[in-house]
Amino acid sequence: MMEAAPAHITTGRHRSGELTDPSSPEGFTLRLSEQEKATLVVGQNATETHGVDRLGVRPLRMVDGPHGVRRLLDPSQGFLAAAHPATCFPTAAALGATWNVRLLKEIGHALGREAAAQDVDILLGPGANLKRTPIGGRNFEYFSEDPLLSSSLSAGWILGVQAEGVGASLKHFAANNTEQRRYGIDVLVDVRALRELYLASFERAIIDARPATVMAAYNKLNGIHCTENSWLLRDVLRNEWGYTGAVISDWGAAFDGVASLEGGTDLAMPGPLNARAIEEAVERGDISHERLDAAAGRVLALGGHLPARNATLDPDFAAHHALARRAAAEGTVLLKNDTGLLPLSGKETVAVIGAFASEPRYQGGGSSQVNPTRLENLLDSMRQALGDQHVTYAPGYDRTLVDSPSTLHLEAVVTAESADVAIVVIGLPEAFESEGTDRVHMELPAAHNHLVTAVVAANPNTVVVLMNGSPVEMPWRDRVPSIVEAYLGGQAGGSALADVLVGAAEPGGRLAESFPERYSDHPVSRLPAGPAQTEYWESIYVGYRYFDSAGLDVAFPFGHGLSYTAFDWSPIGPGASKFDGTAETPVTVTLRLTNVGARRGSEVVQVYVRDVQSSVFRPRQELAAFAKVELAPGEHEDVTLCLERRAFSFWDTERAAWVLEPGEFEILVGSSSREVKFSHVVTAQGQPEASARDAAPAPYLNPGVGKTFTRPDFEALYGSPLPPNEVSSPFNMDTALRDMRHTAGGGLVFRLMRNAVVRTLGLTKDDPLSAIADDVVGQINFRMMPTLTEGTITPKRATRILRWLNWVNRQSGWPFRHTTRQ
Repeated sequence: MMEAAPAHITTGRHRSGELTDPSSPEGFTLRLSEQEKATLVVGQNATETHGVDRLGVRPLRMVDGPHGVRRLLDPSQGFLAAAHPATCFPTAAALGATWNVRLLKEIGHALGREAAAQDVDILLGPGANLKRTPIGGRNFEYFSEDPLLSSSLSAGWILGVQAEGVGASLKHFAANNTEQRRYGIDVLVDVRALRELYLASFERAIIDARPATVMAAYNKLNGIHCTENSWLLRDVLRNEWGYTGAVISDWGAAFDGVASLEGGTDLAMPGPLNARAIEEAVERGDISHERLDAAAGRVLALGGHLPARNATLDPDFAAHHALARRAAAEGTVLLKNDTGLLPLSGKETVAVIGAFASEPRYQGGGSSQVNPTRLENLLDSMRQALGDQHVTYAPGYDRTLVDSPSTLHLEAVVTAESADVAIVVIGLPEAFESEGTDRVHMELPAAHNHLVTAVVAANPNTVVVLMNGSPVEMPWRDRVPSIVEAYLGGQAGGSALADVLVGAAEPGGRLAESFPERYSDHPVSRLPAGPAQTEYWESIYVGYRYFDSAGLDVAFPFGHGLSYTAFDWSPIGPGASKFDGTAETPVTVTLRLTNVGARRGSEVVQVYVRDVQSSVFRPRQELAAFAKVELAPGEHEDVTLCLERRAFSFWDTERAAWVLEPGEFEILVGSSSREVKFSHVVTAQGQPEASARDAAPAPYLNPGVGKTFTRPDFEALYGSPLPPNEVSSPFNMDTALRDMRHTAGGGLVFRLMRNAVVRTLGLTKDDPLSAIADDVVGQINFRMMPTLTEGTITPKRATRILRWLNWVNRQSGWPFRHTTRQ
């Protein structure tokens, strides 16, 4: 079957391999040789595509940018070398807590303007992967554990960026939810969880916002690498969702350029890769001429389908900093405020305690690191807000260590005792969360917990401020009257946080993820994470879908966040009682939200749907719609939310389609998944041929405390036997170095790769990531060697080195077999 090229590019079979672009002003014909087309579908270097000089087709530049443009000053200095200054906006963890699509679009515009000013064509973002587990090392780059919220915010980001003439790259498609062994881990996920969660997190963003590119992930999905997965990239992405843009690989994910091209990846990044192998594959008939034409055409189309840029407009960095400050405040979540300690009156003496107050955590580690145009911290901002005479300071801990000298704690206690209010700023150091490695627990550094315990004992008027990219355990939670989740707030996070603490701004955030009381409460904590595959035994029970279904207490539920004001929720009318199941007549929920407090504030209206009696297992409730509303004191707004057919449907595995069954559905309206203000029941007509009762194993029908998901249960749900979850010699291209490190030849390869990675990333001994270099390198496999050695090790050489390593192991008589949970 012939694969279609982009709509405005028609392909004709000529000896020169002709591609015609009738939409160009001249209507000229691009006559490309097979060599030129093969060159177009592989990168030129770490950031650019190839151009076609003789035809005036320039290379396109792609740089990282989920929360700020990161164009390196000198790429030769390493992947993490210094970058051009750019506004560092709050990370996705904080932006997700805003629940504000309009704000994401506004930030997208700013990112697009800054990218255009730096001659960037494609900004690599946003990240739409779900937060399956709270220990994901890259969670700070993702919005939510819920697919509706994630896809909605992603769409806003994309629309804003692309309106400025810069393309977006929605990533990492799909089910890329772990950093452990991420380059080759096989993600085994059942069809319903894949459709209802992991693909849904991308689906609406792709359909509604049409990103210029979609980035295929490193991992395998049900046995096939995402870059080579034709079901994922062609059947679903293109044929079902109608996507017409270009699919690019994550950097180094297309080890086999031929297999990736045939699987649906249009552009293999980075370069240089061997385009000749693609030419030869076409000549042999392994790749069709039509497939190469389509891929080359999409790469060419990237340069022409976006709106024209306004080259006369330079970025307004002052305005963007102000936007970053507003966004950080809007993503700050007031988790607890039992005694009304916040906001501060401005008359108190305040002890600011914690090294993060003066040297903040404001972004995550890895490829998204931004060189901010300026950086504000909480300590200076509090002094500006309250006056130097009202603010004292003690560092409390060494920000780079898990434990700290007791003298720092003693100084902090003395400082806290002498103030009216103590503000303790704690969180996760850089080495705790970064691209390339996951955490193994949800604990804060011991020194941070000890500090909170000591300070609150000395001063009961204690506010704890958290700077982190994902949930943490809070063993002192019941003893502290006020807790603020600031996440990683970007370059203006310090001033935004001060605004919230003193009441100059509203804590506008609501949790976009559940905060378990402890990691052991989370279902994923009991599941294997390798070595050969990660198995999603929990299926559709991710985040609040699990905790609410199991009736399990959490520290703070999904959607939770307090305000400095109060709201009255009043339903307007009884609500619809019937739904015929058509998109033309959606179920509407209408309410009047009134600010009955004395301060301006915002609230997030959240609508959940519960299938009262389904023929298949379903979560207790699922987010179906939301809206953020900001009101002045005494002001009200009538809010109407529409729930279409998809909000009531599940993925039917037998029909391979979304199905709405007849029956009753409860519509729950509230301020979190646990705080329901009112509800009513709707009867849906649905499809009369309802499926028989689901035959899923018992833990899926009624998850709860004391019940666990098992491998045999998941295997029954998965529908086929699971491969052994182990690594054994001989090793293959997907085996992580951590799993071969202790073999005869593996240790040598590990050391050589560690040295290469340190050079490529530009790490110094003082860089916080140096502390986790072994863990980062441990995730690498042989597929990544060409990229991480900048082509010194070619794909052929990587294959030969692996053969040598396996030969050495055989000669040494190494009977290796490895099974592990981590």
